[in-house]
Amino acid sequence: MHEFDNGLGKKFQFDFDVPCDSIVSGKKVAEFLENGDTLIFYGGEPLVNFQKMKEIIDEIEKSGKKIRFCMQTNGKMLNQMPFEYINKISKMLVSLDGFKQRTDYNRGKGTYELVVNNLKELREKGFNGEITGRMTIDFPDIFEQVEHLTDLIEKKILDSVHWQLDAGFYKFDFNENNFKKFIKEYNSSIDKLLDFWIIYMKEKKKVLKFYPFLGIFECLYYNKKTKLQCGSGYSNYTISTNGNIVTCPITNGIKDFYCGDLDTPKKNLKEIYVKEPCTFCEYLDICGGRCLYSNYAKLWPKEGEKLICKTIIHLIEGIKGKIPKIKELIKENVVSEKDFEFERYFGPEIIP
Repeated sequence: MHEFDNGLGKKFQFDFDVPCDSIVSGKKVAEFLENGDTLIFYGGEPLVNFQKMKEIIDEIEKSGKKIRFCMQTNGKMLNQMPFEYINKISKMLVSLDGFKQRTDYNRGKGTYELVVNNLKELREKGFNGEITGRMTIDFPDIFEQVEHLTDLIEKKILDSVHWQLDAGFYKFDFNENNFKKFIKEYNSSIDKLLDFWIIYMKEKKKVLKFYPFLGIFECLYYNKKTKLQCGSGYSNYTISTNGNIVTCPITNGIKDFYCGDLDTPKKNLKEIYVKEPCTFCEYLDICGGRCLYSNYAKLWPKEGEKLICKTIIHLIEGIKGKIPKIKELIKENVVSEKDFEFERYFGPEIIP
């Protein structure tokens, strides 16, 4: 959405009046939400406007409704947020792309150390909520990067990891030969990570919380069908900065993805689902279509979309191949079915 001449102006109707900063009142958000809902603070970077977060949290608590708060953040300003409010966050996704060199390369020198130190400080102060390492993958060495974040899990700094491939979101970054090379190396690295996941279970009697593995495992093990795994457009919505309800943060300001507004009863919100070619795919009931925005925008050519799908199919088939071993470990009481339980729709990507 930050490219020029990518053709989206002909595909979508854009709302150019959407403000950068939220003009939605906390009281209005509190009125819209229902008991038992989860509210995720997203951005940009939500901590840049902590006062708006505070206003919304205060109004919701004043309303007496039981709402759970989550947050997605780059983690750089966590040391500036009053711990009283951090402690109201039950789960947070924090941007860490792997080891120090990779995170700093992607996000600026000193980022890794600053974020990890902020997380350590939160833990020392007594924060017990789930902290997920939120990875953007634009290099194929997923095994090495997740293995590093596993060290942070063992040190009880992180609890879990998820990742998303930086692919299919911009028209002009597709190079067929380069991406073919990428997926060959990435798929090989996924195989190593799956082996690591199983060995860790066997040796440490613990299931590492890698969200893409857990979500796909659940579908295969219990023979569950899913819609879009992130829930966007039917179970998980985004409140835009002007109060419109859209399918997800990336569709902010695109009228085609408007599902209602803060005056719309939740039961009446419009539902939007993926369309072709995903609707004809045999893996749809597990994948769900990967990304609603990408499915509609079609910024990569068909051969690019098929290559992305190859990574998803490889991941699904890889986990399918591990099911017999996992069943064996469950039967031997090394791990239990409960160890694979996880929460959907608070932010982690199941399909990278």
